[in-house]
Amino acid sequence: MDIHPLSIAGAWRVTPQIFGDARGSFSEWFRADHLEAATGYRMNPIQANISRSSRGVVRGIHYADVPPGQAKYLMPLTGSIIDFVVDIRVGSPTFGQWEGVTLESDNHDAVLVEPGLGHAFMALDEFTTVAYLVSDIFRPDREHGINPLDSDIALVFPAGIDPVLSDKDTSAPTLAEALAAGSLPKWDGR
Repeated sequence: MDIHPLSIAGAWRVTPQIFGDARGSFSEWFRADHLEAATGYRMNPIQANISRSSRGVVRGIHYADVPPGQAKYLMPLTGSIIDFVVDIRVGSPTFGQWEGVTLESDNHDAVLVEPGLGHAFMALDEFTTVAYLVSDIFRPDREHGINPLDSDIALVFPAGIDPVLSDKDTSAPTLAEALAAGSLPKWDGR
């Protein structure tokens, strides 16, 4: 399992080893011990989610109140996505910056995102299915969003794919509005 940090502290790309033969393939898509050894973060999943999205669907930018926050470990089971990690931690040296990573179901790549970071993805294929392991249950009163079309964040989507957002994500505040409202997590300095 190869685990590489992204440019935003607290996020990693994970590429498992795939064992294949004439019957098909096998991989370990999640190993808490390997992740902890490589990242120093212990991912303790207590809920698993699956979403199915059409081409162009954007989910996010989502985050939860810290503590406890909600770490995410996700990978596409079918199709492919651009996964966006957005640094929304007040005081972070990369505040307002983001990194996008293309994940394809064929190579079993995943992303680990620690609590306190914003997260979004865009489905690049029809019937894209994404599996998530998360470190806390869904708590609607502690979940927040930032509009993924916020021009100050300026996520870059592929040419020829129009973003499709939920009403909730369309009406989410901008990063500046969330900052002014005091709803963003604080950077812990690590």
